[in-house]
Amino acid sequence: MATLQLQDIYLARQRIESLVRRTPMEYSPSLSQRLGVAVYLKLESRQITGSFKLRGASHAVAQLSAEEKSRGVVAASTGNHGRALAYAASRQGVKATICLSQLVPANKVQAIRDLGAEVCVFGRSQDDAQRQAERIASDEGATLLPPFDHPAIIAGQGTLGLEILEQQPDVTQVLLPLSGGGLFAGVALALKSASRNIVTHGISMARGAAMHASLAAGYPVVVEELPTLADSLGGGIGLDNRYTFSLTRELCDHLHLLSEASIANAMRHAYREERLVLEGAAAVGIAALLDGLIEPRGPIVVVVSGRNVDVDQHLRVLAGADA
Repeated sequence: MATLQLQDIYLARQRIESLVRRTPMEYSPSLSQRLGVAVYLKLESRQITGSFKLRGASHAVAQLSAEEKSRGVVAASTGNHGRALAYAASRQGVKATICLSQLVPANKVQAIRDLGAEVCVFGRSQDDAQRQAERIASDEGATLLPPFDHPAIIAGQGTLGLEILEQQPDVTQVLLPLSGGGLFAGVALALKSASRNIVTHGISMARGAAMHASLAAGYPVVVEELPTLADSLGGGIGLDNRYTFSLTRELCDHLHLLSEASIANAMRHAYREERLVLEGAAAVGIAALLDGLIEPRGPIVVVVSGRNVDVDQHLRVLAGADA
C-alpha cells in the first residue's frame, strides 16, 4: 500500500485552488459560552456544492490522464460525493455516472441529475450501489472514483486540514464527522503532521457506524445500513479497504457515537443559535459538544461538513419530530 504524505495534500491544494472555495472559520458564541472555551466552526457547509466532498472529487478528476477523462468517471455515493463528482466532472469536461442506493434522499438524487450526471439508483445499501458502480467501470471502461478510500480523494479532503491550521493555528482539538474515513484521514494527517498534540475526535451515529465496528474488530467488517438523520455517514468502509481504515486507526484519538435524538438536537441548535441549516452528518460535532462528550480544552474546531439536508426532514426536526 502506498503511503500518503503531507506533501500529497499540499500538491492537492495547488491542483484544486481554482476549483473549490476556501471556507470560513467562525467563532461560536453559544458553544463557547456553554463549554467555557473558544469553539470555532469550520463551515465546509458553505462549499460550492454544499459539502466538503468537492475537495476530494475535484482533485481526483484533476489527476486523471486525458485518455481516462475521455472514458468518464463513475462512483457510488450516499449523495454528497456524487453531487461533488458530478460538479467536478462537469467543470473539467468529463462524463460522470453516479450510483445511489434507494436510501439516498430524493433531494440529493435530483441535485446530482441537475448537474448533468447520469444517475443509477440501485439496491438498498451503499454496498449495493458500490457493486453497481464497479460493474459499470468494468463494462464501460470508466474510472471508478470511490467516495473515500482513494489517495487522491483523501489528499483533496486533507486540504481542509491545512485551512484549519492556517485559520486557527493554536487549535487543540478538532471534531470531525467519521464515516468511510476519507475526510477524517486527510484532515487528521494534515493536523498530526503539524502537531501530534492536536487531539482528533471522530464522530458518528450509533445506528450503523461501520468504521467504529471495524476498528473494534481490528479489520473492516460489514454493518447493516440503517435509516438515520446522519444519512451521509451511512455505508460500509469496504472489506478490501486500503487506506482509510489504517489511517483512521493510526490518527484517531477518540471516537464518539451519537443517538438520533442528539443529532436532531444539534440540528436545532445549529439553526436557532448559529443560523445554520445543516444535514445530520454535519451536526454531529455540535452534538458531541452539547452532549458533554468533549473535554472543555480549547480552542476547539468543529468541522461542519455539509448543508444538503432534505427541506421536509429539516422542518420535521425543527418541529421536534426526530426523523
